Amino acid sequence: MTLDDLYATIQSRRSADPDSSWTAQLLGKGPEKCAEKFGEEAIEAIIEAVKGDKAALTSEAADVLYHLMVMLVSCDVPLEDVLAELTRRQSQSGIAEKASR
Repeated sequence: MTLDDLYATIQSRRSADPDSSWTAQLLGKGPEKCAEKFGEEAIEAIIEAVKGDKAALTSEAADVLYHLMVMLVSCDVPLEDVLAELTRRQSQSGIAEKASR
C-alpha cells in the first residue's frame, strides 16, 4: 500500500456508514478531533522512539501516518499538495529552507 492508496481509501470512507467505519467516525467528528487524534498518535510514537522499542515504534508510526492522512482529508488538503511541498523543499538545503519560514 502506498500513501496515495491510503489517502484514497480514507477519502472514500467519508461517505461510509460511521457504524461500520472507524475512519468515517473520525471524519464525522471534524478536523479538530482528527487533529487531536493525530497528536495523540504522534506522542505515542515519540514515547516508543525514546524507549527504543523498534516494533512498537513501527506500529505507532503506521498509526501516525494513518491519522495524518485522516487529518489531511478532514481539512481538504490534497496529499499531492503535501508531496509537492516536499519536492519543492528538496531543491534547497534544510537550513536554508528553515530560514525562509
